[in-house]
Amino acid sequence: MSRVYAMVIIAIIASGCSSASNLRSDYDPNADFGSYTTYNFMDNAGPNTNNYESFFSQYMKAAIDIEMEKRGYVKTDDNPDLLVNFNGILQEKTQVREVPASPPPMGYYGYRSAYYYDAWGGYGWGTETHVSEYTEGTFNIDLVDNERDQLVWEAVGVGRVSQKALANLEEGVMKGVPKFFALYPFEAGNPTPVQPDK
Repeated sequence: MSRVYAMVIIAIIASGCSSASNLRSDYDPNADFGSYTTYNFMDNAGPNTNNYESFFSQYMKAAIDIEMEKRGYVKTDDNPDLLVNFNGILQEKTQVREVPASPPPMGYYGYRSAYYYDAWGGYGWGTETHVSEYTEGTFNIDLVDNERDQLVWEAVGVGRVSQKALANLEEGVMKGVPKFFALYPFEAGNPTPVQPDK
């Protein structure tokens, strides 16, 4: 199961959510972001097994550490203000599309051309139905107010899962996580949101 989650998350982070339209974030307007200066990860954050922390989770934590520290947060084991969590889910999807059908060769099976007439303007050849099945993944990064046990910010990415993104797991994580944090509008100790990175 850990491997499945890792595949989903890295595929979404590295490729499926490369455009802003696949990413969204929101924050609690009543949270006191000016009081948050420290952070750490929730116990068992990410898709780990009971016995060890996956390479994927290690890469994720390293990438999130970089983004939090860029914003002035200090990592601590001593009652941090914010707790970080991340995870992903898979869903099988079916897409049905109708497209104009291709006309048969030589007019309408050739018999109309033999009599030198054609259809009226705008005449169509009907439609063809194309059905495709794919796997869609959803990935979340959450920041939780440790004292209140309440979510205060989340970023969500949705995209098709691609095996191509798995070629270099660490590189994909390091490139993908900043796209999520580009939507985080706060800095440590500052209650005023700033313009998210573009």
